Amino acid sequence: MSLLAANSHSMSEEEIDEFDFRYSDGTVKLRNANIELMDQDILYHLALGSESHDLHEMFGDVKFVCMGGTPKRMENFAHFIMNEIGYKLPAGTMLQDISEFSYRYSMYKVGPVLCVSHGMGAPSVSILMHEMIKLMYHAKCQEPIFIRIGTCGGIGVEGGTVIITEGALDAQLRNSQEFTILGKTVQRPAKLDEKLARELKSLASHDDPYDTIIGKTLCTNDFYEGQGRLDGAFCDFTEADKMAYLEELRDHGVVNIEMESTIFAALTHHAGIKAAVVCVALLNRLNGDQVNAPKEVMNEWQQRPQTLVSRYIRKVLAQKGQLKNMFGHQGLFGHQGSIKSPRRFKLVQQESQAHE
Repeated sequence: MSLLAANSHSMSEEEIDEFDFRYSDGTVKLRNANIELMDQDILYHLALGSESHDLHEMFGDVKFVCMGGTPKRMENFAHFIMNEIGYKLPAGTMLQDISEFSYRYSMYKVGPVLCVSHGMGAPSVSILMHEMIKLMYHAKCQEPIFIRIGTCGGIGVEGGTVIITEGALDAQLRNSQEFTILGKTVQRPAKLDEKLARELKSLASHDDPYDTIIGKTLCTNDFYEGQGRLDGAFCDFTEADKMAYLEELRDHGVVNIEMESTIFAALTHHAGIKAAVVCVALLNRLNGDQVNAPKEVMNEWQQRPQTLVSRYIRKVLAQKGQLKNMFGHQGLFGHQGSIKSPRRFKLVQQESQAHE
């Protein structure tokens, strides 16, 4: 029996304690009573604060939180989704990076869609997720849906294939995320919404010149050795070892590898937030380790999961009669209208900048 097979059994998950995740109006509850005792909750890495900003006015209408790795990708998605849902900015305004003073993450709001960069790997995603969940709470957003839009390496699927995650697995093929809290190991289920995944899959078009599939995603803590690459600074295994490992993953139903899905799934599930992961494969790892597609091809591939997610957003908004005639005040966030306390606003900026 291989090491992988030996570790591939499902862990006995502890049932999440009975907890009403949301208030009766669908807004998010926090699993932390300490927040209500604080004078102000500063979201350091977003350059926002619960008393410096009117978070309900700014974000109360958010229905979709779309996340991706890089600031540029999410800025591009913000412009793309603006056209897709027919959102209009006030004359003389432009999309604004709401978190520009954090110097860590970028955030753009397009009506009910929040577009946020999450960086690379579990630590970066974890920090953002804590603050995004708290932002949903302070803004009193009703039943928000979180969707990660990313890139990945495919296993047995060709570059350009869109992959919807049905199960997020850690490096030992457990459907969970491991945390160390106060020196103790805690396993939290890394569950995504199965109905949402199926609905996204149903929106793939026969006219799409590429495949859209559902499968299991392996989430690793490393881009090189952790993903069995031969081109890192260190490599203590052979190509034969690598290929045997990737084939074993494929036999287990894994179709892609990335570095964010388990932490994203575990934290959204723990918060009671419906979530999905949609990625595009940049290569088939069975054929090599390095991405060799031309830049223009890569750019088109990265548009594919955005297109699928936009179809879902358009569908939901159309069902609610909210698709057309959208006119917002995104461009006004920097003005005094959304600042509850200028003094606290300045403090939040200073606190965020102090954490560089």
